[in-house]
Amino acid sequence: MKSSVNKAQVIKQSIDSKKNEIIHLLRVFVQAESTQGNERGAQSLVIETLQQMGLEVDVWEPDAKEITSHRYFASSRTEFRGSPNVVGVLKGTGGGRSIILNGHIDVVPAGDVTQWRDHPYSGVVKDGKMYGRGVTDMKGGNVALLLAIQAIQEANIALKGDVIFQSVIEEESGGTGTLAALLRGYKADAAIIPEPTNMKFFPKQQGSMWFKLHVKGLSAHGGTRYEGVSAIEKSMTVINHIKELEKIRNDSITDPLYQTIPIPIPINIGKIHGGDWPSSVPDLVTVEGRFGVSPEETIEEAKEEMKQWIRRLAEKDPWFEEFPVTLEWFGARWLPGSLDPNHSFMQLLGDKYKEVIGAPPVIEASPWGTDGGLLTEIGSIPTVVFGPGVTEKAHFPNEYIELEKVFSCAEVIAHTIIDWCGDEKG
Repeated sequence: MKSSVNKAQVIKQSIDSKKNEIIHLLRVFVQAESTQGNERGAQSLVIETLQQMGLEVDVWEPDAKEITSHRYFASSRTEFRGSPNVVGVLKGTGGGRSIILNGHIDVVPAGDVTQWRDHPYSGVVKDGKMYGRGVTDMKGGNVALLLAIQAIQEANIALKGDVIFQSVIEEESGGTGTLAALLRGYKADAAIIPEPTNMKFFPKQQGSMWFKLHVKGLSAHGGTRYEGVSAIEKSMTVINHIKELEKIRNDSITDPLYQTIPIPIPINIGKIHGGDWPSSVPDLVTVEGRFGVSPEETIEEAKEEMKQWIRRLAEKDPWFEEFPVTLEWFGARWLPGSLDPNHSFMQLLGDKYKEVIGAPPVIEASPWGTDGGLLTEIGSIPTVVFGPGVTEKAHFPNEYIELEKVFSCAEVIAHTIIDWCGDEKG
């Protein structure tokens, strides 16, 4: 029987011996561009890796009819041919607790390539960092999960509980992949999502949803604009009104996990379109945005508050009494998620973090939505978001990850898996 000290040594030695191999794997993953609808190539690499590890591999494309009819489905797509989910299971001997290791393979587009120092999908390594779209959000975290499992296998540790590795699609568009995995029956006693948290623990994640506002005006010739009513000018009133709601909602949040986040649940205006001719008064403006949802409220409660607030526009301008603003919810949506920081899984993960890193973890609330809301809301799975990526570089040009953080994260997760799932040999 190995002592806990020997286990720690073996796990660390295994991780250290695989560093070059893992760097190569991460580079290959990054080079496989996996924007929405283009995930198949990257998932093929995941499948190959899982098969080499000897895991039971399940590959399927989400069923459009089943998934789109679910109340929590949210995506700009309704067809998923060519975009498979991949799950690999390391079966336990029985009698232990199970764990899901959930990572998404999809990445956001690279944007303006001229803003990148190197090609967005180069996977170039400089000064201990790897660069590339998706390397921090979140292929580096996915590779850390794989490395944790490999280290356990190399240490010949027989786990009692199952380890369920998930490489899912569509997280960036609302979580279709994770929803499909839940509907396929993949549930567990706990879950880790290695999103880019800078190695912090996020037991709570805000939710969010996209909205449209249709602001009406009255068309007229630009030369006699006083005969019309500009929807653009009216939209300024609407936007200021929304900023008031944002302040009210955020002033009500007292959870200490949000104390370092300037705006815990933002309402972001991301797109405005209005008018069709420079010499005409615009009669319609469409405002699109993202509405943050607190972990302490439901999507439905947040929607109702926004609805009632928009109705109050008439108190500021009688125009909106006769021509009310139309509110529409569309596109992507992420459920809020919450886990008690005193939960036993959080405590265990924190203990293993301290053993490996030598200091207690920083615990905060997530500044963005994750698939954790789906796991907690639909699967009732205690979920912690914890990963090696750089929070500030997700979706940014010159996105990077610190490679040593990938290895440290894998070590923490490996020890957490062993203690959570149980070691058959004691």
